[in-house]
Parts: sequence; structure tokens; C-alpha cells
Amino acid sequence: MAEAAKARPASTILLLRDSAGPDGNGEIEVFMMVRHYEIDFNSGALVFPGGAVDAGDHDIAAKPELYAGGEGLDAEPLGFRIAAIRETFEESGILLAKPRGSTALVDAKRAGEIEARNRGALCEGKTTLLKLLTDNGILLTLDELVPYAHWITPEGMPKRFDTWFFLAAAPPDQAGAHDGKESTDSIWVSPREALAGGESGRFKLPFPTTRNLIKLGKHRTVKAALDDAKGKPVVTVMPVMTRENGGRQLRIPAEAGYDGEVFEVGSIG
Repeated sequence: MAEAAKARPASTILLLRDSAGPDGNGEIEVFMMVRHYEIDFNSGALVFPGGAVDAGDHDIAAKPELYAGGEGLDAEPLGFRIAAIRETFEESGILLAKPRGSTALVDAKRAGEIEARNRGALCEGKTTLLKLLTDNGILLTLDELVPYAHWITPEGMPKRFDTWFFLAAAPPDQAGAHDGKESTDSIWVSPREALAGGESGRFKLPFPTTRNLIKLGKHRTVKAALDDAKGKPVVTVMPVMTRENGGRQLRIPAEAGYDGEVFEVGSIG
């Protein structure tokens, strides 16, 4: 029997902002991107920015002078958080950082300057996040991240990820934009609209993305979503495929706090 593929550590951020909503009563929005159709994982899907943890993230984890927050965390959880911010910057251009000695996030103008000089080189491996931080005198704001979910790709899949999802309020006036390579489009969208698009065929939504959008959509404001997630235990989800009455179902832990624990296989997307 073939040995199960090892799940690669990965991180993603649900970047949130408030909007007026179609009825004027307020509605939360999240930044999402369409994955390039030639990408070998979730090709063409509408997803949150994120990606795999790499060695450079662990290099930064060993240098606490380069980040704010994360006190008491070991190297592994620090790596997940650092990767989340790095991947989000690479994929969206949105930077969760602050100038050294400041309590405020880097403003949109400064973030744009840093992006223009560094984003392309970082994506192409021509520079490192560590160099970007030291050259610009900024710190990653790990304390802006709120742990939200933890999903592990089921055993038996050829490519597997051990992914932490984090919530974060988007920095003011940083609109974000896809990179045109790994992703071909980007959008600020309410959970309601994204889910409706998944049902109509406008969007292709992976199963974990759908579940997290439904969970997020229970809140009307960024503050409500963040407050609800803070301090809550995160239950690991590794979906299990079962056969019932001739059909196939996907099961996830009820205690994970989603919209159910049993889903027909046709609904996994």
C-alpha cells in the first residue's frame, strides 16, 4: 500500500473590510482571488490569498526583532503566521506591517512604495522577506492575525496541505490586486455574494472555502467576526470520505463549528 503524501504546512488570510451592502445595512467583505487555470492545485478556483510555509519564514521566526506579536509561540506556529503575511503580500500586495517604533500600520502610500519595489522580486525569489523588512525598517504585525480554522487535506490525495486560516482587518486604503500569474482576477466580495456565485457557477469554490464563507457570513461587521473568533479553540478538520447507501459523503467534526458535519460528495466542489 502506497504511503500517504505528507501534508505541507500552509497559511491563508481572510482579509476583511466593512461595506454598505446592497440594502445599506452593512455587510462584511473578504478579499478573494481566482487561481490561474494552469495551477495544479485548485486551478480556476476563487480562494483567499495564501500558500506554503517556506524556510525563509522560519528564518524570520528566529528573529523576534522583525515582528510584533507572537509572544509565547513556538517556531512552528510563528512560521504559519509569518507565511500568512508573506503570501498575502505576494498574492495581493496588501502588507500587514508597521514601521519600527510605531504602533500604527504602514499607511497605504508607504505600503504602495514597498510593494512597487519589492513584490515582484519577492515572488520571483530574487529577494527575501527578511531583507524587505530590514531594508525598510518595518515589522510584521503578527498580532493583527486571529486564528480562525485549521484544515488538513484528506489522506489519499496526491497533494496535501496542513493549512491554518487567519482573520485580519485589511489595512485602511490598501485595496489589493492579484499578481496576474498565480491568480488572474481579484475581488472584494461578501460571503453572501461569493456563495451565491458558487451555486450559480459564476465561481468555483473549494470545499473548505465554502465552509469558511458560510461561517464568516454569520457576521455583519469586521469587529463582530474578529471578536467572535478571538479566544475560541480551533478544531482541526481533516475531511473523511465515507460510503452510505450506495453514495459517498464527506464528514467533518461537528465541534469545528461549521454548518454541519455530513455533506454529499457532489457538494464538495
